[in-house]
Amino acid sequence: MDQSENYFVDVIGFNQTERLLLSSIFGLAARRAPSFAPRDAKSTRPADLYLVDGSDEAAMNEFRAVRARYPAPAVLVGAADAKSGLPALPRPLQWARLLQSFDDALQAQAPAGADYEKTMVLRRTLAPGAPVRTPAPLTASAVRPAPRIAVPADLVLVVDDNATVRKFMEAKLAPYGFQADFAETGEQAVGMTGTKEYTCVFLDVVLPGIDGYQVCKLIKSNKQAIKRTAVVMLTSRSSPFDKLRGSLAGCDEYLTKPVDENRLLEVMAKFLPAARQAAA
Repeated sequence: MDQSENYFVDVIGFNQTERLLLSSIFGLAARRAPSFAPRDAKSTRPADLYLVDGSDEAAMNEFRAVRARYPAPAVLVGAADAKSGLPALPRPLQWARLLQSFDDALQAQAPAGADYEKTMVLRRTLAPGAPVRTPAPLTASAVRPAPRIAVPADLVLVVDDNATVRKFMEAKLAPYGFQADFAETGEQAVGMTGTKEYTCVFLDVVLPGIDGYQVCKLIKSNKQAIKRTAVVMLTSRSSPFDKLRGSLAGCDEYLTKPVDENRLLEVMAKFLPAARQAAA
């Protein structure tokens, strides 16, 4: 599996709530290597991978029928399928696990040659009710993974006086193409947000000098920052009173340490510029 390639995923089944979550997951998946995107119905390229609701019998019947004619790696969610022998990821959908399953499926069932490639099918995308289209004749070159889509890097600021936390956040942000700056004090954070445009600021509460609540208020006092910069409190303080203080300070999300990776990915996707524009 080429780490520089972009793979297209055909999604079969799933309710509207899960499809919205999948849209966010694909927002992040397009930023990593290898990258994954839902296949566009207008594309002349086939799907490289199936993602199927294993608990939806209609979706499974559709998947079995198509896969019998056009084999391709697959990831099931929900119930395992005894007929295909494919295991399934449990619900609820978990970001990191799902993305890893895409990697594993392609790695385990990588196409061996042109015969496999010529069986890849042109199918529908995330849009409910999109028609299944008969594949046109394909050549081996036509079905190779497309060059990876270039995704603009977004600038993130991590404010924490703990070096371990800064290293942890750096490791979690890097695979998704985020450029990260780091600050150890509230004063440093305020100065940096005044000179750079950040997509998101991950902010500890307990800092040398001014605390995270004050930093958040100062960032949000800039009218432009309200639109362009999300502030996420990332702290060990988890009481309702602390969360209320964060809300009053203007933070967009409040995460507690140790942070759940799936929740962190969800927040990262939520505040990507495209997601903020869609919400607006």
